[in-house]
Amino acid sequence: MTAPQLAHRMADIQPFHVMELLRRARELEAAGRDIIHMEVGEPDFPTPQPIVEAASRFIANGAVHYTPGLGLPALREAIARFYHDRFGADVAPERIIITSGASGALMLALAATTNPGDEWLLPDPGYPSNRHLVRSFEGKAIAIDVGARQHYQPTPAQVEAHWSARTRGLMVATPANPTGTLLSGEALTHLHHSTSTQGGLLLVDEIYQGLTYGVESSTALAIPELGNAEDVFVVNSFSKYFGMTGWRLGWLVAPQAYVREIEKLAQHYFISPSTPAQQAALSAFKPGTIDILEARRHEFARRRDTLLPCLRELGFEIGSEPQGAFYIYANIATLAEDSEQFARKLIETAGVAITPGLDFGSHRPREHVRIAYTTHCERLLQAVERIRAAL
Repeated sequence: MTAPQLAHRMADIQPFHVMELLRRARELEAAGRDIIHMEVGEPDFPTPQPIVEAASRFIANGAVHYTPGLGLPALREAIARFYHDRFGADVAPERIIITSGASGALMLALAATTNPGDEWLLPDPGYPSNRHLVRSFEGKAIAIDVGARQHYQPTPAQVEAHWSARTRGLMVATPANPTGTLLSGEALTHLHHSTSTQGGLLLVDEIYQGLTYGVESSTALAIPELGNAEDVFVVNSFSKYFGMTGWRLGWLVAPQAYVREIEKLAQHYFISPSTPAQQAALSAFKPGTIDILEARRHEFARRRDTLLPCLRELGFEIGSEPQGAFYIYANIATLAEDSEQFARKLIETAGVAITPGLDFGSHRPREHVRIAYTTHCERLLQAVERIRAAL
């Protein structure tokens, strides 16, 4: 058999290590082992029933056809109302592009703005797919090392130090994966000042918006300097707060000048997002659904507060407590020399699946792990006892 004739970029595309761990977890479960899943960023709650019922009613009708490439107009308007009612942000529905998951939104934003050789600045640690999507469009991801003392978020001084003639923009996330940390409105404003002064773009990942603890959730679009800026993109998703991971639906808020060009890309890449998923998502913003989602947010807070002291007691160092998402990013340097080996040991000997830092960049990944509190408290405490025994 002849070797595949792969594109050169494929040499730079790494596997998603957490999915490799998940595969091993499934193998062990098939062999009869009990595995506590704390590796994948997927809530254990089912999709809220009002959303499921809306999808069922729509599919039963049988008229499941394409929507416009930019998405269902009614859903774009519903998202605009959500921004206004919840955050006081006035976002024109015409700027909202419904996408095939947040990944589709990132693809469209990068495809529309990235020339071969362009550089995007990304915090390290950060969500792994971002740097690979940049590479897929012949760009180059430039890592900004961020640590616990700065809450794993880049500073304007770091942005300016890493900026070059080839820099296209900065990508940040709030709440962030894998750290669960937030950027305040003031911090976002300062970062935007740094990017706009250089003539670059700011892309804000708000995929975990709504999942915050001890602080109100927010959006960059409610900040006066950013809300209608011609150089700010915002990505969001129905996966996390709304509990619709497998429905693969997200959205992008783009400056008006980019919308027509992104529409052309969306038409070619996806034709349109999933019609049943869009119809279902119309029920995501109803008061009854929001009540369900808020109850789940409080449960995530309870899980976080249960797990944090237990991990610290075991020797995990958590230098910056998460205020959002559902992850704890912990230093294990006093427990093990290599986070990947540590994660493999836990899954094989203790039946606990966590994610090594290798997935999230090159800044001290061997010292860190990500632990997702996406299962109920009883299982979290059981996992703690299993880890204690393994240690």
